[in-house]
Amino acid sequence: MSAIARRPEADPLYANAAPERAAYATGMLLDAQDFVDEQTYHRGRLARALALLGGGGTVAGLEVKYRAAAAPRPEEIEVAPGVAIDALGRLVEIQRPACLRLAVWFEGERALDEGDTLRRAALNKLERFVSPRVKAAGALPARAVVADVYVRFVACERGLTPSFAAGPFDALDAVAASRVRDAYELHLVPRTDGLDDGFSGLPPGGPDLAAIEDLDQRRAALQDGLLAAYPKRNASGALDPPPGHPPELDTTAVFLARVFIPVDAANPPVRTASAPVVDNYSRRFTPSGPLLARWLGA
Repeated sequence: MSAIARRPEADPLYANAAPERAAYATGMLLDAQDFVDEQTYHRGRLARALALLGGGGTVAGLEVKYRAAAAPRPEEIEVAPGVAIDALGRLVEIQRPACLRLAVWFEGERALDEGDTLRRAALNKLERFVSPRVKAAGALPARAVVADVYVRFVACERGLTPSFAAGPFDALDAVAASRVRDAYELHLVPRTDGLDDGFSGLPPGGPDLAAIEDLDQRRAALQDGLLAAYPKRNASGALDPPPGHPPELDTTAVFLARVFIPVDAANPPVRTASAPVVDNYSRRFTPSGPLLARWLGA
């Protein structure tokens, strides 16, 4: 059964509509919009709870790995099965390993603009742009193209079924999707937006409350964090992108990992024989209650 991806803005949750439940009465005439509104209310309330109580980020799985070519499998960046919560509170789930073909991606970026994007994404002194865990391992190349892996929520229409035509025309042979599948889309985005000593392009971690020894100061920092936690939208009603988010990417996309692809000093850069390095630990994690209990020793 084929699937057609809907435009992101077609999801009613983007509109941030007021939480309004459908009300029914005997004899009331209903149309398709009434049932859409019913679903939107319940989806919206669940999504708002997940976004504010859990926060956006990785809930389980979604480890990113580099897989060297091994016939018949090509060279790949593989994302393991898992679940994330996006900025709107929607669950983004990958149920089986998903792959991005790295060699095809690299050559595609080179062909797109004669390698200018790769040139701007090739950087030195890479320890500035990694998590402390990867920095401590000390396995970074001298020069690499920096690219980030993102996953975003996609709704796919399925099950075309005969229906009345919609719009300024009449037809008895129209069809409409009878199902909408919650799916995903992976992106590998070269970082060309001015990474330097003052801007890593990584999601902000926020204050480390555990490092604040004074309990009154820690309580104050927690309260300030809660007061600032409500999602901010711009004048058009869209979510403001988080700091470090690529400007060309959907603001609801979830950051998963940073990939360092070793290259030489040529212009445009050429890949070396060294294997890419993947940093899985700069993302935002949303730990479950049982996992926090284990951390506390309960």
